[in-house]
Amino acid sequence: MTHQDNAANSTIASTGSADGTTTAAKPARLSVPDLITIGVFTALYFVLVAVATLISTVAFVGFASIFLPAIAALISGCVYMLLATKVGKFGAITVMGAVIGLFLFVSGHFVLSFIASIIFPVIADLIARAGSYRSRTGLLASYVVFSYGLTGPILPLWFMKDAYVASLQARGKDAAYIDGVFSHINMGTFAIAMIAIVVCALIGGWFGQRVLRKHFVKAGIV
Repeated sequence: MTHQDNAANSTIASTGSADGTTTAAKPARLSVPDLITIGVFTALYFVLVAVATLISTVAFVGFASIFLPAIAALISGCVYMLLATKVGKFGAITVMGAVIGLFLFVSGHFVLSFIASIIFPVIADLIARAGSYRSRTGLLASYVVFSYGLTGPILPLWFMKDAYVASLQARGKDAAYIDGVFSHINMGTFAIAMIAIVVCALIGGWFGQRVLRKHFVKAGIV
């Protein structure tokens, strides 16, 4: 086989089969258009987190913060599935999680909020990549893991109580307010909050996949 034959075969492999069917693989690295897409979906996800904050505040008085990650997981499945499928490269999920974590950190939350928003999205990205960002089961499992990225702001309630109390006092909160914050904080509510994330992420992710198949795949958007 000549050098020219090798080059021709390589071209066919990367752009499509000999009958004209396109099978081009996406470049492994994130491109500028990818980063723009990630920015758009991160903004959408941020809006949904804000909506989840409002819902949890109104619907779960006294439990608002601890159920925020679960509510966000319930309503954000469409955004996550569309981002993962449309970009289809390692780093998209990680970047979205990191941007949200950075915002939480600079807005006054513990550094744990940023760490959680890195660790869980990276793991979620790896899970999704294992299924080439196309496996329904892999993407659903990935979304469940990703949803734990929002637990960073609430984990200190259970595991860093003294530091959390000190931060509230530094912000001028009185004893009555602090007692109210911790009135429902125990290992029972911790278990409920963590299980709720799994349940809500499974429902939200499943719904997101249905919307993706019904509207975006058929329309050729992804």
